[in-house]
Amino acid sequence: MSNDIKHHLPDHLLMAYAAGNLPEAFSLVVATHISMCDTCRAVAESYDAVGGEMLEQAGVQDMSSESLTQVMARIAGEAQEKPRIAPIPAKPAVLPAPLRAYVGGDEDAIRWRPVGGGVKQSILTMSNKASARLLFIPAGAAVPDHGHNGTELTLVLRGAFQDETDHFGRGDVEVADEDLNHMPVADIGEDCICLAATDAPLRFNSFLPRLAQRFLRI
Repeated sequence: MSNDIKHHLPDHLLMAYAAGNLPEAFSLVVATHISMCDTCRAVAESYDAVGGEMLEQAGVQDMSSESLTQVMARIAGEAQEKPRIAPIPAKPAVLPAPLRAYVGGDEDAIRWRPVGGGVKQSILTMSNKASARLLFIPAGAAVPDHGHNGTELTLVLRGAFQDETDHFGRGDVEVADEDLNHMPVADIGEDCICLAATDAPLRFNSFLPRLAQRFLRI
C-alpha cells in the first residue's frame, strides 16, 4: 500500500500527533493514514522515540501525596468503560482498524446521511475542537466548490478524487488551508469514500450549499 501513496502528512502534523497535541478528529486521520503508510508511520515512530528520550532526560519530579490515589481511581474508571470492539471483517476491510473502532465495523456499518447530489456523509462523534466525518462521493460526482476557514485533512479510503491541486488515491491525504479553494470530483471508475476532519466550517462559494451548511454541520 505505501508504494502507491503519493501524498503524505507533513512533519508538523506527525510531530504534533506524537506529542499528543492534535484534536481528536485530526488524530484519527493521522492514525488511520499511518496504519496505511509505512513512510509516515516510520516518521511518527521516530518522533515518539525522541519524545521518550526527552522524558528520560527530564529527571525525577516530586509527586503529591494524592497522586497514587488519583491514578488508581482513573484506572478503575477506565476499566469499567465498555470498549468499542469492531467485529472481525469476513472480507478485506475498506476502513483501516483505527477507523473501524469509531464506526463499529467496516463499510456496511456506516450510517450514511444524504447531503445532496448523491453525496453522503456520516458524522463521527468527536471532541468539540474539530469534527470528523466520512464522505461518500459517487463516481463522477463532485463536492460543491468551497474554501476553508481553517484546516481540513482529507484521507482517501476507497476510490480516488481529483481537484485543482492534484489527484488523490487510496491512502493519500490532502491538507487544505485558508488559501485553497477547490471542487473535489470522484474518479469515473469507482465511488470514493474519504475521511475528512476540519477545525472550522467550510466556506462554500454557492448559495444552496451555504443555505444547507448549518443543518449538515459542515
